Amino acid sequence: MTTITASSAPANYHDDADGVPLWRLYVLRAMYLLLVIGLGAMIAPLLFRHELGARGVIPSLLGAVWLLAFLGLKYPLQMLPLLMFELVWKLLWTVSFGLPQWSTGVLPPTFAEDGFNIGLGVLLMPFVIPWSYVWRHYVTAPGARWR
Repeated sequence: MTTITASSAPANYHDDADGVPLWRLYVLRAMYLLLVIGLGAMIAPLLFRHELGARGVIPSLLGAVWLLAFLGLKYPLQMLPLLMFELVWKLLWTVSFGLPQWSTGVLPPTFAEDGFNIGLGVLLMPFVIPWSYVWRHYVTAPGARWR
């Protein structure tokens, strides 16, 4: 029986039960960093400087995603639901709003910017999310007890 010690383990070896290689954790961290930088540039100014009577629902929601993305840098697997949320809302927007607007030519003034930012997430997230981990931990794992 062969055992791998910390000193003899290859650099990309990840010794845990989750089976997610170290390189994959770095890819996840890169996605969280993209959220931190991208959302920070767009949302932080709106959170700190706005009209007193502003509704603020969307900036607050995206601000929460921005703040939680910081946790993803340290805990990439534990914060996977954040990336799954990002993928799902962007897919919903694409199917319900983006594609119908694009196909009919009825485009709001922000369509190009929104389409790029949202489309980038729709394209990248499926490759970044470790789906075997999601399957094991969110689909086939037993749920928490009800009583």
